[in-house]
Amino acid sequence: MYRVCLLTGDAGTDATPVYRDPDLLGHVYAGPYPVADPSLTWVVTDDDGVVGYVVGTADSQAFARWQEEAWWPALRERYPRRPGVAGYRDHELLGTVHDGARYDPAVTDRFPAHLHIDLLPRAQGRGLGRTLIETLAGALRERGVRGLHLGVAEQNAGAIAFYDRVGFRQVEAHAWGRTLGMDLGAVA
Repeated sequence: MYRVCLLTGDAGTDATPVYRDPDLLGHVYAGPYPVADPSLTWVVTDDDGVVGYVVGTADSQAFARWQEEAWWPALRERYPRRPGVAGYRDHELLGTVHDGARYDPAVTDRFPAHLHIDLLPRAQGRGLGRTLIETLAGALRERGVRGLHLGVAEQNAGAIAFYDRVGFRQVEAHAWGRTLGMDLGAVA
């Protein structure tokens, strides 16, 4: 999962050139989810290995508290804060590691769950992304969760179009991109 996260981590393209530490993206956007709640993680493989995944949490605010207690402390010891290096974005992720993840209550009140989904290019366009989203949304509905959100970079036009097709709608606009939400009471 960490490898897929890295290979899709620059607005859907390979982030290897922009991170000195190839594990940082995975530590922030993939790794904690199956540890916190393995029942909200699905992985797709092919003959060559893992090609994609969806990870999620049913309650973003509770997840942030769990991260503070169980996930970030070891990473904070392993990865001290350090200044940015020109051409690399490690310092941005280190900011998240040290400052913690924050979820806007204005979003989580309506869309308490959130997800991260990544598919390598060889797995895209085959309906796997839709299946992963529908599987996660179904599991969240079974738990009585009313809404699901995610963030997407503005330059990731393909992902934005995909999310629109599977039922997400814009909730907020940011300098970095968009927060999209899905009402889990509605059929996508």
